[in-house]
Amino acid sequence: MPAIRLFPPYGADRVLAMPTYSAPDGTLLAYHDHGPGDGPPVVCLPGGPQDSAYLGDLGGLPAHRQVITPDLRGTGRSEIPRDMASCRCDRLVGDVEALREHLGLDRMDLLAHSAGANLAVLYAGRHPERVRSLALIAPSVRAVGLAITGELRRETVQPRRDEPWFPAAFAALEAIGAGKATADHWKAIAPFSYGRWDEAARAHQAAGDERMNGEVVAAFGAEGAFDPDATRAALARFAQPVLLLAGEVDPGAPPVTMAEFAGLFPNAELVVQPGAGHFPWLDDPGRFVATTAAFLGRTAPEAP
Repeated sequence: MPAIRLFPPYGADRVLAMPTYSAPDGTLLAYHDHGPGDGPPVVCLPGGPQDSAYLGDLGGLPAHRQVITPDLRGTGRSEIPRDMASCRCDRLVGDVEALREHLGLDRMDLLAHSAGANLAVLYAGRHPERVRSLALIAPSVRAVGLAITGELRRETVQPRRDEPWFPAAFAALEAIGAGKATADHWKAIAPFSYGRWDEAARAHQAAGDERMNGEVVAAFGAEGAFDPDATRAALARFAQPVLLLAGEVDPGAPPVTMAEFAGLFPNAELVVQPGAGHFPWLDDPGRFVATTAAFLGRTAPEAP
C-alpha cells in the first residue's frame, strides 16, 4: 500500500500507510477496512460529506460482514483534489465505481448514511447491475427531491418534549424553519440527532463538527449535482432489495418521509428504529446491527 499525505485536520506533514486506490482523475483516495466479517464486503458511504471516522464500527456490524468505509475525496485521509468542483455529488459516482473495481467486486452491497445516500442512489441509478442490495440509513432526500416540512420536523421531535434541553432546541428548530437560522441555532438543535443527549453523543457531535470542511460541503451540493426527476425514474427500475432504516425521532429523516422514499423503489422495506435519532447505531447498537445484518444476510450470495 502506498503512503499518502494527510490533509487537515490530520496535519499536512504527516504520512500514514493505509489502503488507497486511485480515482479516475488520479486523485488518491483512502478507505478503512473493518473486518473480518463473513461474506463479501459491504461498502458504506459516509454522510456529511465528511470522513468516515464518525461511523466507527457501525455498532459492531463488522462482526457479521466485512465493512469498507471510504473517505470521500477532500475528506479525512483522502487527497484534496486540485479541482474542488470534482467533489460534487454526481461526480463522486466515478470514485465509488473505482473503489468497486479496486476491491475486485462484480456486484456489491452498498450501505449509505445521511448525505451519503444521495451518492448511493446516484450510483445505483447509473450502475444498477453493480449493486446487489442497497441499505439507506437515515438518508438525505436531496437527490430524489422529497420535501420535509418544518411542521413534520416539529411533530417528529415531540416525543422528546420532557427532556431538559428540549425548549431551547425546539425554539432553535422553529427559528430555522422560519428562515432565521444562525450558527447558534444549528448548534442548539444537535440533541435532536441523538436518541440520548449524553456525554458520548456530545463528544460524537463535537468530533464531527471539527472534521467538516466547508469547501467540500459546498461543492458536494453545488448547482447541477442533482436531477431528482431522472433519479426517481432510475430508482423505479431498480429491482434489487432496498432497506431504509429511519430513527423514530429523527427530524433530519422523519419516518413519514422515509416511507415516501421507500415508495420510490419496487422492492424496498422501511424499518423504524424506536427511540433513535440520526445515528441509530449509536442509540441502540444491538437493534441496529440485528436489522442491518439480517437484511444483508438475506441478500448475500450463497457460498460455492
